[in-house]
Amino acid sequence: MQEQSRYAVGIDVGTTTVRCVVGHIDPVTGAPTIVGVGQAASSGMRKGAVINLAGPAHAIDAALGDAERMGGHEINEATMSINGSHIMSTRADGMIAVGSLEHEINDSDLRRIEDVATTGKIPANREVLEIVPLSYTLDGQGGIKNPLGMNGMRLEISANVVSAMTPYVASLQKTTEMATVIPNAIVPSVMAAAKSVLNESQLESGVAVIDMGGATTGVAIFEDSDLQYVGIVPYGGMHVTNDLAIGLKVDPEIAEKVKLAYASAVVRGETSDVSIKHDKEVMVFSEHEVKEIIDARLEETFEAVQKELKKAGRDGQLPSGVVLVGGAAQMRGVAELVKAQLGLAVRIGKPGGYGGVADGVESSSFAAAVGLMLIDSESAEHAKSGHSSKGSGGSHTVKKVSGILSNLFNRYKS
Repeated sequence: MQEQSRYAVGIDVGTTTVRCVVGHIDPVTGAPTIVGVGQAASSGMRKGAVINLAGPAHAIDAALGDAERMGGHEINEATMSINGSHIMSTRADGMIAVGSLEHEINDSDLRRIEDVATTGKIPANREVLEIVPLSYTLDGQGGIKNPLGMNGMRLEISANVVSAMTPYVASLQKTTEMATVIPNAIVPSVMAAAKSVLNESQLESGVAVIDMGGATTGVAIFEDSDLQYVGIVPYGGMHVTNDLAIGLKVDPEIAEKVKLAYASAVVRGETSDVSIKHDKEVMVFSEHEVKEIIDARLEETFEAVQKELKKAGRDGQLPSGVVLVGGAAQMRGVAELVKAQLGLAVRIGKPGGYGGVADGVESSSFAAAVGLMLIDSESAEHAKSGHSSKGSGGSHTVKKVSGILSNLFNRYKS
C-alpha cells in the first residue's frame, strides 16, 4: 500500500447523503489532486445529528468504497464534518503574563492563552472544535494579528470559539470508527464548505456562506479574513420535500421527484401543469401550487437565516454578499429569492483549490467534502509519519484543526 500521508480525505456526513473526496498530495507543491469520489444515501441521522450509529456507518462504508475503487487507495483516516443546531460560536478573551520584557512570544504562549480564554467560557459538556484568534494585544498594543516572535510581558486575546455538544461529537466518532475510519479532525460542514468556495477578497471585505443541507442550513460569516460567527437553523431540503408531500397529498418519494425536477423559487408570472412519471404512472400537478409551497418554505428558512445575520450584527452589512452551497442550493431560482429576501448579492458556490477532474465534484453539493479534503491535506503536509492502519488498537483523540480559518485563503497566494 502506498504511504497514506501523501493522500488527503474529506468525508461530509450529511443527514441524507454522505460524500467522500480523496486527494493525492503532490510531494513538491503540496497541492491536492482529486483521485477518488463517492457518495451514498444515509439514514440514522436527524437534523445533522447521529441517532442510530449503524445507518451513517453503512453510508460511510458505501461512499468510501466508491472512492477507494476510483482512486485505487485504501482509506484509513479522514477529516469529517459535523452538523446540527448544537454547534455555536462564542466570543472569548483572556490574558496571561509571559515573562520579562525581552521574552519572545512563542507557540507555547499562544496555546496557554487559548486555554485561559476558553476556561470557564465554554461549558464542560461542549467540545471545542476551533479557536479563531480575532486579535491580540501585547503590552497595550492592540490590533495584532500574529504576535509570534514579538517581545512583551502581558499578552491578551480576543477570539471566536466554535464548539459542539460532546455527546454529538462522541456519537459521530463512534459511527465513523464502525466504518473502520479514524477521524483526524471534526469540522462544522459550513466552515469546511467555506474553505473550498471563498477567495481572499471575499474573506477580507465580508461574506456569509450558507450551507443548505438536507435537514439544516448552516451560516458562517467572515470579515477581515477571520470567522466572525457560526449558526445553524433547523430547516433544509427535506422540509421542502415534506411540505410538497403534504400540500400535494403524495408520498415523500413522489414529492422529492417533483422538487428535483420542477422546483423553482421564483414565480414566472404564468401557470402550467407539471408532470412526473412514477411506477409507470404519469402524475400531473399545478406548477403554481408547487412553487407556492416551495416559496413558503424557503422564505421561512431565510427568515431564520436573516435572524442569524442580525444576531451577528451583519444583516445587510456584507459587501461580498452571500455564497450558497449544499444540495438544496441547486434548486432553480433560489439565488434570486435569497437576494430579494436578504438584500445582499448572492451567488452559487462551486468548490475549487484542487487539481484533477471528477464527475459531480464541481457541484455546490460537494463544497463541504472538498473543503474537508483541503483541510486534511494541510494536516497531512505537516505530518511526520503516515496515518494509522485499519484495525489498529487504542483510543484516538480527535484533534482541533487549529488555524484552518486563519489559513483559509493560503491557496490563493503564490
